[in-house]
Amino acid sequence: MTAPDSPDDTVLPPPAQSRHVLRMRAGALARVDDMLVDEVPIALVYNGISHAVMMATPTHLEEFALGFSLSEGIITGPAQCYGIEAGRDAGGIAVQIDIASGAFMALKERRRSLAGRTGCGLCGVDSLDQVCRPLPTLAPAQGFHAAGVRRALGAIGAEQALTRMTGAAHAAAWCGMDGTIAIVREDVGRHNALDKVVGAMARGGIDPAAGFLLITSRVSFEMAQKAAVAGVPALVGMSAPTLAAVDLAEQAGMTLLAFARGQDFVCYTHADRLELD
Repeated sequence: MTAPDSPDDTVLPPPAQSRHVLRMRAGALARVDDMLVDEVPIALVYNGISHAVMMATPTHLEEFALGFSLSEGIITGPAQCYGIEAGRDAGGIAVQIDIASGAFMALKERRRSLAGRTGCGLCGVDSLDQVCRPLPTLAPAQGFHAAGVRRALGAIGAEQALTRMTGAAHAAAWCGMDGTIAIVREDVGRHNALDKVVGAMARGGIDPAAGFLLITSRVSFEMAQKAAVAGVPALVGMSAPTLAAVDLAEQAGMTLLAFARGQDFVCYTHADRLELD
């Protein structure tokens, strides 16, 4: 049994596969099939030169590549990306990304060798000035309401097929201000899931100011940074935030909620931009 592929992943491995295991539960032993989420080395190759290798779940890789390119500031907009093609390579998957010459020249000036590890978003950064990149000043969220947050929280579980199957994936979602979930992506890495959503938003021409991002993970510095660079005015995390993430959201003008579960949440920044019941 394997999980279904996304439409553009026809030549790529499935995101989860079955293994026969011995399970102890409630004092009883049983041999059962267990689904395991996959993580594969994904090489992001810009204009023929490998820039980063990330461990990621092999789905929605075109969106992942585009979202990573945008959230890492490699390109400033989708128009600077001329084409993306993913295919199997020795030991993993290579994603070929064709970008504008100006963006590629800037990339070569700040080359990084990202030794991608699950959940690690700053591996390989070789200078401190690459960590804190310039942030946009976000316009205040319009129509960001606690009722919309609660609606999205109530709906996100049903959208996490890979998580239900394996118990080992993170999810990120783009939600309208009313809490309607428009895009959900899952990945073994929380940064990857967010990049996939950012890429899907860019491909769909979605206005980032028209909604908020919901992530099932903790709100780390880079998760907040990626959301701010994407131009999203509000970020909701289901787990804890870090101090660095809160400070970044405060600086960028982004409303940040965390510990969001059920009816509950904690608003850490710009609470005046959150409409309450």
